[in-house]
Amino acid sequence: MNIKRRDAIKEILNSKGEVLLKDLEVLFSDCSSMTLRRDLKYLEDNGFVKRTRGGAVALSRLSMAAEDVYSRRVLENTNSKEIIAKKASVYVESGRSLYLDSGTTLMLFAKEVHDDYVSILTSGPNIALELIKKTKPNVTLIGGQLSRNTISVSGVNATNFLSGVNIDIAFMASSGFSLRNGFTSGTYAECELKQEVLKRAAKIIMLMDSTKVGKSLPYTFGTLENIDILVSDGNLPDEIKKAAKISGVSLI
Repeated sequence: MNIKRRDAIKEILNSKGEVLLKDLEVLFSDCSSMTLRRDLKYLEDNGFVKRTRGGAVALSRLSMAAEDVYSRRVLENTNSKEIIAKKASVYVESGRSLYLDSGTTLMLFAKEVHDDYVSILTSGPNIALELIKKTKPNVTLIGGQLSRNTISVSGVNATNFLSGVNIDIAFMASSGFSLRNGFTSGTYAECELKQEVLKRAAKIIMLMDSTKVGKSLPYTFGTLENIDILVSDGNLPDEIKKAAKISGVSLI
């Protein structure tokens, strides 16, 4: 009976994407609320659902929603990102140790990286998969907590891994930038990882399109003083250009 009921609940979730406990109580009136809660816990423990207050959501729906978020970002400012990726690719030096940040701009950059003998470390699983299409680079994907929204890994394990790594050139991305708050990211774990990269890299190259200017997310991981080169689409405001020059940052 447990198996049949749980299979029925899975069918409902596959069809509707989510279910409320009160609706299950109506459908399975011969079962107690506690039994149905145990069913949802069983389904969660086996990777089918994510329990919510008063019910559960199918993990497939959460994955699709996250994929939609990333897919929308992929389609935003594509021309600008492609320009930035091409500009930045000339800074890839043979024999060097490189770090590639996560993000849609870095994904385009990964495609532009020429097939050469370089050691590349990245926090982006999709970026690593793109890079291994080439034959010469040595590609390492750091481990950590995977974000569905950014397709990137971060967290304590990822940060600790970087603590023992030497990086010649880091190609970074930022979700937002302002003169007041600097380069910002949306999560503290991601911020910590980026800060560690800035410590470990001999040269920092920031890839950022002009739509990021004026946006400030909760966590600051760096300022203009922390980077060497800012590669943009050429549409940065004059005050940003002036501040970059004062900070000794080359604008490309």
